[in-house]
Amino acid sequence: MSEMLSEAALDQLFRSARTYNAFLPKEVSDAQLRQIYELAKMGPTSANSSPMRLVFVKSREAKEKLAPHLSEGNRAKTLAAPVTAIVGTDHAFYERLPQLFPHADARSWFAGNQPLIDTTAFRNATLQGAYVILAARALGLDCGPMSGFDNAGVDAAFFAGTAVKSNFLINIGYGDASRDLFPRSPRLSFDEACSIA
Repeated sequence: MSEMLSEAALDQLFRSARTYNAFLPKEVSDAQLRQIYELAKMGPTSANSSPMRLVFVKSREAKEKLAPHLSEGNRAKTLAAPVTAIVGTDHAFYERLPQLFPHADARSWFAGNQPLIDTTAFRNATLQGAYVILAARALGLDCGPMSGFDNAGVDAAFFAGTAVKSNFLINIGYGDASRDLFPRSPRLSFDEACSIA
């Protein structure tokens, strides 16, 4: 049985964590990006489908390739972030199921059933993208997840010739709380959002 995390850990992951729009000029290393993935990949997905594919946009050349596809409101902050993760969804994920779910013929559950492929891929890659955010926070980094980009343009620039489609973006770095950090917006109460059946 697992032990409850400390109050400090819960603050870091949830209560004090924020969506950052500005980051300190401090590098995020390739080793840190690998650590993020090594943690995030352990989160559960349907039949261990693991459809998320990540591109960590870090180099000047990659940022220039991403820039034209960002909405005006997201361009400056994304280009200034140390890293932007493109969270992609592999719609051919089921081809990996013999490797990832070897105890059943899970590939046959999906092959030829495009609605099930698309729903399963999108749901589970989105879950995995959330795991990336929590993994980055657990490692002392801050995140700024967002939409606000041209999916088709990003797909052509970064996923051409594949079955991967972009889902959302996450700016990653060391958040600068002195710039562009908005007051926390309200959340729904338990009684407003939940019921116990």
